[in-house]
Amino acid sequence: MDRPLRVAVIGAGPAGIYAADILTKAAPNATVDIIDRLPTPYGLIRYGVAPDHPRIKEIIVALHNVLESPRIRFIGNVDYGVDVKPEELEQFYDATIIATGAEKDRELNIPGIDRPGSFGGADFVSWYDGHPDVPREWPLTATKVAVIGAGNVAVDVARVLAKTADELLETEIPDNVYQGLLASPVTDVHLFSRRGPGQVKFTPMELRELDESPNVEVIVHPEGMEFDEGSLAAIRAKRSLKMCVDVLQNWCARDPRDRPRRLHLHFLQAPAEILGDDTGVTGLRTETQELTGDGTVRGTGEFTDWDVQAVYRAIGYLSRPIADLPFDHVTGTIPHDAGRVLDLDGERVPGLYATGWIKRGPVGLIGHTKKDASETVASLLADVESLTPAAQGDVLPYFDRRGISYTTWDGWKRLDEHEIGLGAPHNRKRVKVVPRQHMIDISNGI
Repeated sequence: MDRPLRVAVIGAGPAGIYAADILTKAAPNATVDIIDRLPTPYGLIRYGVAPDHPRIKEIIVALHNVLESPRIRFIGNVDYGVDVKPEELEQFYDATIIATGAEKDRELNIPGIDRPGSFGGADFVSWYDGHPDVPREWPLTATKVAVIGAGNVAVDVARVLAKTADELLETEIPDNVYQGLLASPVTDVHLFSRRGPGQVKFTPMELRELDESPNVEVIVHPEGMEFDEGSLAAIRAKRSLKMCVDVLQNWCARDPRDRPRRLHLHFLQAPAEILGDDTGVTGLRTETQELTGDGTVRGTGEFTDWDVQAVYRAIGYLSRPIADLPFDHVTGTIPHDAGRVLDLDGERVPGLYATGWIKRGPVGLIGHTKKDASETVASLLADVESLTPAAQGDVLPYFDRRGISYTTWDGWKRLDEHEIGLGAPHNRKRVKVVPRQHMIDISNGI
């Protein structure tokens, strides 16, 4: 490829940053603008990872190094499809890669799901992670709480709900989150998994972290600790699953410990109804499941009502549709062929690509995103000769004329330094700034 290649990546999370890194390394004449609707980079690493996960947040170091490249530029606080239409932006780039991820809660269609006190786990994560677009108050009034799900997000939500506020004070949580958790009267958190322990989706590290709090007793209830041939085959085939099962069995058999808060793990319990009325939640009804032999489950018709005053569903993320782009509402993804975006008729949309969760769905760990990005970049590079060259020059003067208050990589460094400075007097790595305009002002040196 001899001619310069200018590419826009929409989304500054791991998927978008990895795509930019792979592309600029593979194509020496390529430059990339990574555009995000948030004023800050890193996506779900900043706003979707629990604050007491510093090891996972260390991924930011690698992403930071990518964004230091002189051929990669971060442009924040620009909402693709809102502040700028796709057809407007494509004038400035040869190609666009969509990497907007997934941050919406997957729906759970059971009676009572809309009652006050029924929450989406992703919304709660956004609250405790200081996302600028969610309310800063959270109704933590329940003494007994149910969390539905068997993945890492469900475990994170349950752990943060069960921990004391002072245990999280050493993390980067904003003050309003600390004050909210400090006032929480919770004594019991119940985590419900529809399937058995042989089908859990969380990782061994996430599971073990449940038991690290000196204030929380983790209780694995023996009812539901069952295995069929399908479960045993899965355990034999996957080392990480065996590690999780070993931990669960050890916890199930150990003697009780006297701690002020309890985190209960229940398996083979499917949510059937959220009980209550227009004033709030009074309970959760679950149906006991039985394993069918191949690792799947079916209902038994036996129901249990659990005394809880709040229910959090954490059964998966879902991507949001993007204005003027094709979207499969069933899978929550953009239709594609090896990363090439397809229209509703199955035809390729010239110059438009997708990567990450918006492409494949919210499955897999962060590391899987690199392989995904490699496929998409390979498709783009194979199409270079057929791409229409950008008709316009630099996009920033266009944003200036439109009055779009964008942020930059240098601006992020200012905000980063400011947040670290807020944490230093309290021996914390940082304290997040939450209000969007405050972040923009600090980034722009105001």
